[in-house]
Amino acid sequence: MEKLYINKNGLDQWFKQMIKGGSHVYAPVQGRDKVDFKRVTELSEVASDFVQTTQSIKKAVFPKAESLFSYQKSGKNVEVQDFDALSVSDKVLWKIRPCDAAGFASLTGIFNWDYKDKPYNTRLEKTTLVSFSCSKSDSYCFCTSVNGGPGSTVGSDIQITMLPDEGALVEVLTSKGKALVELSADSFEQLSKEIDKELYLAKVPVHFALEQVKEKLSVAFDSPVWQQQSERCLGCGACAFVCPTCACFDIQEDAKGSAGRRIRCWDSCGFSLFTLHTSGHNPRPTQSTRWRQRILHKFSYMPERIQKMGCTGCGRCSRACPVDMNILEHLTSIAE
Repeated sequence: MEKLYINKNGLDQWFKQMIKGGSHVYAPVQGRDKVDFKRVTELSEVASDFVQTTQSIKKAVFPKAESLFSYQKSGKNVEVQDFDALSVSDKVLWKIRPCDAAGFASLTGIFNWDYKDKPYNTRLEKTTLVSFSCSKSDSYCFCTSVNGGPGSTVGSDIQITMLPDEGALVEVLTSKGKALVELSADSFEQLSKEIDKELYLAKVPVHFALEQVKEKLSVAFDSPVWQQQSERCLGCGACAFVCPTCACFDIQEDAKGSAGRRIRCWDSCGFSLFTLHTSGHNPRPTQSTRWRQRILHKFSYMPERIQKMGCTGCGRCSRACPVDMNILEHLTSIAE
């Protein structure tokens, strides 16, 4: 890891070089009532005063809907057009939060568990993750309870910590990060003295012991807690769609005549149709069994199978829930 300093003007010049270099830059943008990621061309477009975006940026590598391949039939011959890796543009994801960057590590584990997913890996390889450490948080944030933190560098190619003089500490973490810095090498300075970035980070309390949650979950499959926690759940899927680590998907055929394509689209294990068999049997027939699956998948199954947690503590699911189901409250009650 290399630590550098950049002043306000240098930051602006660096950003301009990214755009000039042809990268598609996506950053948080303030809308009427929310902050969400959009493609930007000027640093002035980027939102400055926010805790978290409404949606995660996982769609940059795992789109809401994508064509896996297309085909054209002519008599007995079938011509298949595979995913076109050359169509993927270089991207810079600017000002993502550390919990978002950590989410990409979880997604990578999922999409490379038993099969190397070409569309996902191609997009990730052409994406540079520039996280900004968090100077403030809210009551929904619990990154420190799931091995993260407001200054965690896990998953980031570069992490930036803003300083009181409007300059920034820049931590260069990977070869992709180094290549991005070299676009405007003159904008950076070597540190004249060590900067303790902890002084500029939000204070996020630890709400529960993760190992205690794992221990309780290992014997909680038949617990009445799932019925109690899921009584308000509408099964709307909002939590899954805003989550930076949820990767449930469905496969649909879009066919017309002799041509068609196979589409992968977001889905949610919280939907009643997700596990419905053709026979009519549903192994998860109630919302409580589906809520149980969501929690066990994130905190038991994923750590066992891919050694990655299925939650980064971003709090988006609780902010988005229309009936105020709060995952932090649920996890705390399980731990206790």
